[in-house]
Amino acid sequence: MTSKLRGGKTPPRLLDDLSLYNPHRLRSGSFNVLTDVVQFDPSSVTTPKKSAKNVCQHRWALKQQQCLLQKLDARPDSSSQFIVAAICAECRCHLEMTVDYRGEGRSTVPCPKEDAPLHHFIYAPNESCGLSTNQEGVDAGSWTDTQIFQCSSLTCSARLIIHLRSPLLKPEWVTLLTDKHLIRTRAEKAIAEEPERFEGHAVPSVLEVIGNLRTYISNSMSSSDERHIPSNNKKWLLCFGEPLTDLLLYVGFARKDDVWIPPRPDISNTTPFTNTLNIRLNDVENELGVLVNQQPHNERHMFKAHVQLKSAKVEIERILGSISYKTVTSRTVDLTEDQNEHPFYAGLGSTLDFHDDLISFAYERQIACDTANSPYYLECLQGIANGRNSEDLQTKVAIEASSGKVSLYDIREAYRGFGLDMQSIFHDDETIIGTFQSRVGDSPLQEPDLRRALNIIGQHRMSRSIQHVASNRVTTYEQALAWLGATDDMVDDFLVSMFGVKVHENPANEELARHCMKMIAEKRKSSALEAWLETGQLGEMEMDFGQAYTRLGIGDRTVEDDLVITSYNLLAQETPSQIKELRRALAAIAKSRKSFYLQSFLDSNTTEHKLSEWPVGLENIGNTCYLNSLLQFYFTVKPLRDLVLNFDDYKMDLSDAAFERKQVGSRKVSRKEVERAQRFVYELQRLFQSMITVPDDKVTPEQELARLTLISSSAEETIRRKSILNAQRPALGGIDGQLALAPLAASTNTVETEVAMANNSSSTTNDENAAGNPSNEEASSEGTLVDTAAPEANLNADLMVMDSVEKEQQQARVFEDKENFAPTKADIPRPSTPECPLMPLGETSPSRANEQSHPRSPKNIRDATSDSHMNGQDVATLLSPPSRPPPIPPRQKPEENKRAIQQEVELGAQQDVTEVIANVLFQLQCAIKPQTFDESGEQIDQIKQLFFGKQKSYTTNDRGDTRFNEEFISDIKVDVASGPRDIYAALDGAFDVQEVEVAGSLEPQYATISQLPPVLQILVQRAQFDPEKKSTFKSIHHLELKETIYMDRYMDSQDQDLAQRRQTCWAWKKDLARLQGRKIQLTRTEVDLDMPEVLSSTIEYLKQCLHGEVDDAIEVEAELLASLEKASAEAAAELSGMDQAIKTLSTNINSQFADMRSMPYRLHSVFIHRGMVNSGHYWIYIYDFANSMWRKYNDGYVTEVTSPATIFEAEQSTRPATPYFLVYVRDDLRSELVESVCRDVVDVQPSQEDTIMVDDDRGTENLLHWTQELTSFAGVKQVDYPCDSDGQAALPGFW
Repeated sequence: MTSKLRGGKTPPRLLDDLSLYNPHRLRSGSFNVLTDVVQFDPSSVTTPKKSAKNVCQHRWALKQQQCLLQKLDARPDSSSQFIVAAICAECRCHLEMTVDYRGEGRSTVPCPKEDAPLHHFIYAPNESCGLSTNQEGVDAGSWTDTQIFQCSSLTCSARLIIHLRSPLLKPEWVTLLTDKHLIRTRAEKAIAEEPERFEGHAVPSVLEVIGNLRTYISNSMSSSDERHIPSNNKKWLLCFGEPLTDLLLYVGFARKDDVWIPPRPDISNTTPFTNTLNIRLNDVENELGVLVNQQPHNERHMFKAHVQLKSAKVEIERILGSISYKTVTSRTVDLTEDQNEHPFYAGLGSTLDFHDDLISFAYERQIACDTANSPYYLECLQGIANGRNSEDLQTKVAIEASSGKVSLYDIREAYRGFGLDMQSIFHDDETIIGTFQSRVGDSPLQEPDLRRALNIIGQHRMSRSIQHVASNRVTTYEQALAWLGATDDMVDDFLVSMFGVKVHENPANEELARHCMKMIAEKRKSSALEAWLETGQLGEMEMDFGQAYTRLGIGDRTVEDDLVITSYNLLAQETPSQIKELRRALAAIAKSRKSFYLQSFLDSNTTEHKLSEWPVGLENIGNTCYLNSLLQFYFTVKPLRDLVLNFDDYKMDLSDAAFERKQVGSRKVSRKEVERAQRFVYELQRLFQSMITVPDDKVTPEQELARLTLISSSAEETIRRKSILNAQRPALGGIDGQLALAPLAASTNTVETEVAMANNSSSTTNDENAAGNPSNEEASSEGTLVDTAAPEANLNADLMVMDSVEKEQQQARVFEDKENFAPTKADIPRPSTPECPLMPLGETSPSRANEQSHPRSPKNIRDATSDSHMNGQDVATLLSPPSRPPPIPPRQKPEENKRAIQQEVELGAQQDVTEVIANVLFQLQCAIKPQTFDESGEQIDQIKQLFFGKQKSYTTNDRGDTRFNEEFISDIKVDVASGPRDIYAALDGAFDVQEVEVAGSLEPQYATISQLPPVLQILVQRAQFDPEKKSTFKSIHHLELKETIYMDRYMDSQDQDLAQRRQTCWAWKKDLARLQGRKIQLTRTEVDLDMPEVLSSTIEYLKQCLHGEVDDAIEVEAELLASLEKASAEAAAELSGMDQAIKTLSTNINSQFADMRSMPYRLHSVFIHRGMVNSGHYWIYIYDFANSMWRKYNDGYVTEVTSPATIFEAEQSTRPATPYFLVYVRDDLRSELVESVCRDVVDVQPSQEDTIMVDDDRGTENLLHWTQELTSFAGVKQVDYPCDSDGQAALPGFW
């Protein structure tokens, strides 16, 4: 009917609802009489009654000594706070109502006032704690409930806090005090033990027991005398005895030897009481007074026992400003047959006795605070006006209607007029418009009324298309479609047919119909419709979406948009002359899917960006989508880009002296590694220069750069050794002039990682930590784009070479995994490896060549003695010395060299993006000279300062001794394995306390950041292991990113406040985990019901069995039903309090560090991966701070992101694109750290072949300025550094 009502309540309404509010009896998710606004459905058979069964209608009695009352006729001001404390004279629960005017942000002109005769309180759910139940200790079973409201007047700062507490006297204690049989038993036992001493003493009455205890408490609060009560005191033994010991101790009595010591409250504590014991004694005294008054009247009269309880109603009304308001004493017409208040009054937050002026005021406040539900509030006003037959209120309703507002009653009638169900979810705009047009066709004379009803429905649904059809005007594309009775997916020729139908039905509509067709043609940019409008003949038709999928070679129409674009790009590159037709196909698919993403791709590729103002793309040269993403990111980092472009200023010299202290990653670096690293930087320099100057929108990275980037120096040596061992490669024949070799068997040990991404500087990475080693969990990544097959599976495999038909079929499948399809004829064949040598081919395959002729090991020879290929040769012949010297190894031809490089790139492409980052950072540090060295001898340089921070790990043993370890990190590893979370929750997982095993025992350990890098990198570990399936999988849970994060909470600090906050937050998280686990136990059952519902259903069934209402009934004991009912109530109460407790804990955790905002970092780059754990595609989003825009870098295409939701919101897909690597930069240095666009386009003549060099002297100046900024931020004392051999001042170190 309507969305959840978020209106408010006036004080009289709030007090009426408070009298019926029993929070401990509420079920989770049920209607809350205090905080919710009544949502009345007139179609219901009965009107809700004011009271419900088993619900206490509270009568509040004042607890004077706990009140801070408002003086008569006193007006509140900005320093005012009023408190009314009361006890229910029926159920003994306690109320504390506070009205606080000391809030900030509003001027204090408190209600009531001229424009606001009453407060109008809006519920504040985010501030309210709700119901909380105590499960442990002496207070087990007790509950508290706190609800907070705020006056909606912009000039009133009144804040209302309603705090309810359960009675202090437990039911079993009340029974001991009031059960006559138990009292008699206690007294008779005492008399029987000492009959002579108790001679003449009678059994005390209930009133005497309660009265005596109340007197003891009253005396202790009014006198400071330390009177002791002997434990054998006659009155004490007769009234209380041992059974009431727990109650007496709880109240504050103390037992010492043979005496009882009464409570000792602070009698100097002035009212209102603040001392905890004073408040407890006062509460118990009041509860005892209520128990006295609940005894039978004749007994109270006999013992002259009566406690005068003063009503709190007047004082509550006074602090709420409602002690006197305009009322009516009678009504002309009642709304219902009985005298119960109609729910329409509660809907407006008003009461039955409100004057018409106050009814109007309540209505105005409701629609101002809850505009979305204005129709319901207008229906309430309408109903009250008609029920009262009030001329003033009916005039108010008419004024509202004249201003265009409609009531929910009018909306229901409008739907009913069309025979539609207002609450149905199946009525879309097209259905409603079609129904209207059908009714108009059947009853033309009723068209004005039908249009009026349609307009009401349009207003309710906030549908412009319906409203414009109702008004018979067409101004938008959607309205044009609606008027023609067409939909967005209809093709152009069908629209022409719809036009003909419309004109045939009513020739007078031809002009409007042509106007609609013109609007559609303009929106669709349809040349076919434009031609039809001019000539009457359709031009070239848009492609049918079925033909479009076929044209792009896509067989599965459910594939993701990214893979549709991938297929389009491949075909556009292969057949550029057909790009117009390919664009038509892509446009048809975009339209059929209503895909904003595909349409934005088409739009971005038709808009020509000025080359000098737009970044270039990087062509994919084979499994290098993540390499391209990484290079784009590095190019935008200004200090790194300046260093690369001006590399000669930072290049390390190769003298022996320079290598004496050269240490990167806690190990010595060889000359060969430095030389290789410097070649890498020069290759990177060439690429960066080209990205700056090229007069095109994309650049193709060189194979050599890809090889040096993807493959570490140690892995390169491994590949070369394998190449030497297999230098003479046997052929399987020629294909198109190319030599066909046996396929490469994928090996998990092919490539070694030189440096780990994080926590790596303290030790040198050895072979067992290589990137491809399956035992190395740190190196696993879902970004590995090549499946790893078992070598045994390929030992005798045929070489699969595709013909042209197979190639076309493969391109049709390319959207599945463009990074992992099989080699075609044009692909470079892969070499053999020692792990998988090229073995002789079996004779059963006609496609295989003869036996390979390269030497084999003795083991292989032994295995071959029984092979049919030996042709009669024995082992001795095979082992005999050769009869001629070995041949001279052939020199590599240029084409072979190029092929070898590409093969190495293929091997390197098996690494994921984090391994590549490690290799890049290592090589950059190797290539440049150090600025200084730290205490361990580690080289400190510009790269270390830019990307590396320091982390401290603190571990505490069982003796309480704490030790720490500090190490360099280049990223922070987070995961989303357990479910969706935001970036802070993910980061918390890297730093929160956890138990680690040390020497066989578990010790708590947590981490902090002792030094933040300017460029903060965060790795999202999505590769997870399924222990049941024994396989890895990619976690696709959503990670909620924030554009700005504050790192203060994670910093290493001696601040005790921060340490205490962390400890508190860790305790909250532990409690939250416990509660969530318990909630799962209570809500997840085999029958899809929560535990209270399971128990309730069981009880109902057993009751039916008890009454013989079911066949095969079983015997049911009454005690069982009672136990089940108690268990059901306890489970419901626990579940009810649990939701609020979880909400409170979550709020506390999220707000614990919200005020710590001195270290902001801004989101700069988001690496995205779509695919499975061992395959898929990468791209990157990079934010341009200078132009305030996000761009998507997808290989050769760089496009603007028009909707940031594609980055920040969860994608609804079974294979969503997910963030894999994040980069944040220091907010105050972002202009010095990153720059997305760096272009200086040079128009190169076709004859020029040399690379254009950029002479940019600003690079060194930028680096110097940047480093000085970092030094200042880090708190490092500025020192003078000596000049290097070139006279260039060495830049100061960051640490």
